[in-house]
Amino acid sequence: MGKTYERIDGRLRTFIEEQPMFFTATAPLAADGTVNLSPKGLRGCLAVLDEHTLAYLDFAGSNAETIAHLRENGRITLMWCAFSGPPNIVRVHGRGEPVFRDDPRWTDLIGHFPDIDPSVHGLRAIILVRAELIRDTCGYAVPLMTYDADRDLHAQRFAREDDASLSAYFAGKPHVATSIDGLPGLPLPLPPTPTH
Repeated sequence: MGKTYERIDGRLRTFIEEQPMFFTATAPLAADGTVNLSPKGLRGCLAVLDEHTLAYLDFAGSNAETIAHLRENGRITLMWCAFSGPPNIVRVHGRGEPVFRDDPRWTDLIGHFPDIDPSVHGLRAIILVRAELIRDTCGYAVPLMTYDADRDLHAQRFAREDDASLSAYFAGKPHVATSIDGLPGLPLPLPPTPTH
C-alpha cells in the first residue's frame, strides 16, 4: 500500500539518492497541450537540498519542454523506480523552476553536484523543485534490471561545444527556444557559464 510522507529524509532520501535514473513529468495549462515525460540519468545529476527541496541538472537536448512548462505554470512530478532490490516507486509532486546561468543562485546550486563536470554536458539550467506531495507505492510490476554504467555518448557529443556554439546549436533546434505548443522555452542566447 502507498504511503504519504511529510518530508524527504531517512530511508526515502536514501532510496532517491541511490537510483541511477529518474523521470520528470510536466504539462502546459492548455487542455490540448502536449504532456512531457523525460528520463534523467547520469549519477550525481540530482541532489536533495533539504527535506522539501530537490534540484537536478538540465543538460543539452533536442527540446526544452520541461523548461517551457515550468516557466508557464511550475507543475512537475519526479518519479523513481526500484529496478533492483525491494520493489518501490517514489513520486514527488511539486512546483519547479528553471534556474539559468545568469541567476544569482547558480553558483550556490551548482556546488551541490560535485561529481558532475557540467562543462562536458552542455549544462543549460538547474531545475529546482519544491515538494508539495511525497508518496510511494509498491512497484510490484516494475521489472528487475541491472545498472551497468552511465552512457558516455552525451559527454562525447557536447564536450566539444563552448558557450557560443552551444547557443547556436539550441537556436537551430525548433523546440528549444519555444516548446512544441509554442510556449517560451530556453532563453537564448545562453548567458556565459559562470566561472566561479
